[in-house]
Amino acid sequence: MTIQDFDIQVATAQHVDYAPLITDEMAQSAKARGTGIAQRSPEYVANKMLEGKAVIALHKDGTWAGFCYIETWSHGDFVANSGLIVAPQFRKAGLAKAIKHKIFELSRTKYPDAKLFGLTTGLAVMKINSELGYEPVTYSELTQDEDFWKGCKSCVNYDILTMKERKNCMCTAMLFDPVEKAADAEKQKQENLEKMTKKANLFRRIEAAIKSFGQ
Repeated sequence: MTIQDFDIQVATAQHVDYAPLITDEMAQSAKARGTGIAQRSPEYVANKMLEGKAVIALHKDGTWAGFCYIETWSHGDFVANSGLIVAPQFRKAGLAKAIKHKIFELSRTKYPDAKLFGLTTGLAVMKINSELGYEPVTYSELTQDEDFWKGCKSCVNYDILTMKERKNCMCTAMLFDPVEKAADAEKQKQENLEKMTKKANLFRRIEAAIKSFGQ
Protein backbone atom coordinates (compact mmCIF):
# COMPACT_ATOMS: atom_id res chain seq x y z
CA MET A 1 0.00 0.00 0.00
CA THR A 2 1.40 3.37 -1.06
CA ILE A 3 0.18 6.97 -1.08
CA GLN A 4 -0.82 6.48 -4.73
CA ASP A 5 -3.63 4.21 -3.49
CA PHE A 6 -5.47 7.22 -2.06
CA ASP A 7 -7.40 10.18 -3.40
CA ILE A 8 -6.83 13.23 -1.19
CA GLN A 9 -9.26 16.03 -1.98
CA VAL A 10 -11.18 18.98 -0.59
CA ALA A 11 -14.29 17.52 1.05
CA THR A 12 -17.74 18.47 -0.30
CA ALA A 13 -21.39 17.68 0.31
CA GLN A 14 -20.93 14.24 -1.22
CA HIS A 15 -18.74 13.25 1.73
CA VAL A 16 -21.01 14.21 4.66
CA ASP A 17 -22.06 10.59 5.23
CA TYR A 18 -18.52 9.89 6.41
CA ALA A 19 -18.86 12.36 9.30
CA PRO A 20 -20.00 9.81 11.96
CA LEU A 21 -17.14 7.46 11.05
CA ILE A 22 -14.65 10.29 11.30
CA THR A 23 -15.80 11.58 14.69
CA ASP A 24 -15.96 8.03 16.11
CA GLU A 25 -12.37 7.40 15.05
CA MET A 26 -11.28 10.75 16.49
CA ALA A 27 -12.75 9.77 19.87
CA GLN A 28 -11.30 6.25 19.78
CA SER A 29 -7.86 7.53 18.83
CA ALA A 30 -7.85 10.11 21.63
CA LYS A 31 -8.92 7.44 24.13
CA ALA A 32 -6.17 5.08 22.97
CA ARG A 33 -3.50 7.77 23.33
CA GLY A 34 -4.83 8.86 26.70
CA THR A 35 -4.21 12.49 25.83
CA GLY A 36 -7.59 13.70 24.66
CA ILE A 37 -8.63 16.19 22.01
CA ALA A 38 -11.44 18.67 21.65
CA GLN A 39 -14.45 16.52 20.72
CA ARG A 40 -16.40 17.34 17.57
CA SER A 41 -19.87 16.18 16.59
CA PRO A 42 -20.74 14.60 13.21
CA GLU A 43 -22.78 17.73 12.47
CA TYR A 44 -19.77 19.96 13.08
CA VAL A 45 -17.56 17.87 10.78
CA ALA A 46 -20.25 17.71 8.10
CA ASN A 47 -20.60 21.49 8.18
CA LYS A 48 -16.86 21.87 7.58
CA MET A 49 -17.26 19.75 4.48
CA LEU A 50 -20.15 21.87 3.25
CA GLU A 51 -18.08 25.02 3.78
CA GLY A 52 -15.17 23.65 1.76
CA LYS A 53 -12.96 23.81 4.83
CA ALA A 54 -11.91 20.18 5.09
CA VAL A 55 -9.75 17.61 3.35
CA ILE A 56 -10.70 13.97 3.09
CA ALA A 57 -8.71 10.95 1.94
CA LEU A 58 -10.38 7.95 0.35
CA HIS A 59 -8.83 4.63 -0.56
CA LYS A 60 -9.16 3.65 -4.20
CA ASP A 61 -11.92 1.21 -3.20
CA GLY A 62 -13.95 4.10 -1.74
CA THR A 63 -13.19 3.42 1.92
CA TRP A 64 -12.72 6.47 4.14
CA ALA A 65 -9.04 6.75 5.05
CA GLY A 66 -8.27 10.16 6.59
CA PHE A 67 -9.50 13.63 7.39
CA CYS A 68 -8.56 17.13 8.59
CA TYR A 69 -10.41 20.46 8.76
CA ILE A 70 -9.88 24.21 9.03
CA GLU A 71 -10.96 26.40 11.93
CA THR A 72 -10.66 30.20 12.01
CA TRP A 73 -10.25 32.39 15.07
CA SER A 74 -9.91 36.09 15.97
CA HIS A 75 -11.91 37.19 12.92
CA GLY A 76 -9.76 35.14 10.55
CA ASP A 77 -6.40 36.38 11.83
CA PHE A 78 -5.59 32.87 13.04
CA VAL A 79 -6.23 29.54 11.31
CA ALA A 80 -5.88 26.05 12.77
CA ASN A 81 -5.72 22.74 10.89
CA SER A 82 -7.54 20.51 13.33
CA GLY A 83 -8.82 17.00 13.78
CA LEU A 84 -6.16 15.21 11.75
CA ILE A 85 -7.08 11.54 11.77
CA VAL A 86 -6.15 8.47 9.73
CA ALA A 87 -8.11 5.22 9.85
CA PRO A 88 -6.06 2.52 11.66
CA GLN A 89 -5.84 0.18 8.67
CA PHE A 90 -4.26 2.91 6.54
CA ARG A 91 -1.60 4.16 8.91
CA LYS A 92 2.13 3.89 8.11
CA ALA A 93 1.48 4.78 4.45
CA GLY A 94 2.44 8.46 4.69
CA LEU A 95 -1.20 9.52 4.58
CA ALA A 96 -1.08 11.88 7.58
CA LYS A 97 1.74 13.85 5.99
CA ALA A 98 -0.07 14.06 2.64
CA ILE A 99 -3.29 15.24 4.30
CA LYS A 100 -1.41 17.86 6.32
CA HIS A 101 0.22 19.22 3.19
CA LYS A 102 -3.16 19.36 1.40
CA ILE A 103 -4.96 21.14 4.26
CA PHE A 104 -2.01 23.53 4.62
CA GLU A 105 -2.29 24.47 0.93
CA LEU A 106 -6.07 24.92 1.30
CA SER A 107 -5.59 27.13 4.36
CA ARG A 108 -2.99 29.29 2.63
CA THR A 109 -5.31 29.68 -0.39
CA LYS A 110 -8.38 30.61 1.66
CA TYR A 111 -6.58 32.71 4.28
CA PRO A 112 -3.26 33.89 2.79
CA ASP A 113 -2.66 36.53 5.47
CA ALA A 114 -3.64 34.44 8.50
CA LYS A 115 -1.26 32.91 11.00
CA LEU A 116 -1.55 29.12 11.02
CA PHE A 117 -1.18 27.45 14.39
CA GLY A 118 -1.64 24.13 16.07
CA LEU A 119 -1.56 22.42 19.46
CA THR A 120 -0.38 18.83 19.44
CA THR A 121 1.13 16.12 21.60
CA GLY A 122 2.13 13.97 18.61
CA LEU A 123 5.79 13.89 17.60
CA ALA A 124 4.86 12.85 14.04
CA VAL A 125 2.58 15.89 13.66
CA MET A 126 5.27 18.16 15.08
CA LYS A 127 7.71 16.85 12.49
CA ILE A 128 5.27 17.44 9.65
CA ASN A 129 4.49 20.94 10.93
CA SER A 130 8.20 21.73 11.05
CA GLU A 131 8.58 20.62 7.42
CA LEU A 132 5.75 23.01 6.48
CA GLY A 133 7.48 25.92 8.19
CA TYR A 134 5.79 25.96 11.60
CA GLU A 135 7.91 26.89 14.60
CA PRO A 136 7.39 26.14 18.32
CA VAL A 137 5.99 29.16 20.19
CA THR A 138 4.56 30.07 23.58
CA TYR A 139 0.80 29.92 24.09
CA SER A 140 0.75 33.72 24.31
CA GLU A 141 1.50 33.89 20.56
CA LEU A 142 -1.66 31.95 19.70
CA THR A 143 -5.15 33.30 19.29
CA GLN A 144 -6.69 34.57 22.51
CA ASP A 145 -10.20 33.95 21.17
CA GLU A 146 -12.19 32.53 24.08
CA ASP A 147 -14.14 30.22 21.78
CA PHE A 148 -10.91 28.46 20.82
CA TRP A 149 -9.95 27.76 24.41
CA LYS A 150 -13.49 26.63 25.24
CA GLY A 151 -12.93 23.87 22.70
CA CYS A 152 -10.29 22.41 25.02
CA LYS A 153 -12.86 21.71 27.75
CA SER A 154 -13.50 18.20 26.45
CA CYS A 155 -9.78 17.38 26.61
CA VAL A 156 -8.61 15.21 29.53
CA ASN A 157 -5.84 17.74 30.19
CA TYR A 158 -8.12 20.77 30.53
CA ASP A 159 -7.52 21.01 34.29
CA ILE A 160 -3.79 21.33 33.60
CA LEU A 161 -4.45 24.09 31.08
CA THR A 162 -6.55 26.10 33.53
CA MET A 163 -4.14 25.49 36.41
CA LYS A 164 -1.33 26.87 34.23
CA GLU A 165 -3.53 29.89 33.37
CA ARG A 166 -3.37 28.94 29.67
CA LYS A 167 0.36 29.61 29.57
CA ASN A 168 1.20 25.98 28.73
CA CYS A 169 -0.16 22.45 28.86
CA MET A 170 0.68 18.97 27.57
CA CYS A 171 0.43 20.15 23.96
CA THR A 172 3.21 21.89 22.04
CA ALA A 173 2.15 25.12 20.34
CA MET A 174 3.40 25.67 16.79
CA LEU A 175 2.91 28.67 14.50
CA PHE A 176 3.35 29.55 10.82
CA ASP A 177 3.48 33.33 10.36
CA PRO A 178 3.23 34.31 6.65
CA VAL A 179 4.56 37.83 7.32
CA GLU A 180 7.57 36.47 9.16
CA LYS A 181 8.16 33.83 6.48
CA ALA A 182 8.02 36.47 3.75
CA ALA A 183 10.53 38.60 5.66
CA ASP A 184 12.81 35.59 6.11
CA ALA A 185 12.56 34.80 2.39
CA GLU A 186 13.43 38.39 1.47
CA LYS A 187 16.35 38.36 3.89
CA GLN A 188 17.63 35.09 2.41
CA LYS A 189 17.24 36.54 -1.08
CA GLN A 190 19.33 39.57 -0.13
CA GLU A 191 21.96 37.39 1.52
CA ASN A 192 22.19 35.21 -1.59
CA LEU A 193 22.48 38.31 -3.77
CA GLU A 194 25.29 39.65 -1.60
CA LYS A 195 27.13 36.31 -1.82
CA MET A 196 26.78 36.27 -5.59
CA THR A 197 28.02 39.88 -5.80
CA LYS A 198 31.04 39.07 -3.63
CA LYS A 199 31.89 36.06 -5.80
CA ALA A 200 31.52 38.11 -8.97
CA ASN A 201 33.79 40.83 -7.57
CA LEU A 202 36.33 38.21 -6.52
CA PHE A 203 36.37 36.66 -10.00
CA ARG A 204 36.84 40.10 -11.53
CA ARG A 205 39.78 40.83 -9.24
CA ILE A 206 41.35 37.46 -10.07
CA GLU A 207 40.84 38.06 -13.78
CA ALA A 208 42.37 41.53 -13.50
CA ALA A 209 45.34 40.14 -11.58
CA ILE A 210 45.93 37.46 -14.20
CA LYS A 211 45.84 40.03 -17.00
CA SER A 212 48.19 42.30 -15.08
CA PHE A 213 50.61 39.43 -14.50
CA GLY A 214 50.60 38.63 -18.22
CA GLN A 215 51.60 42.19 -19.09
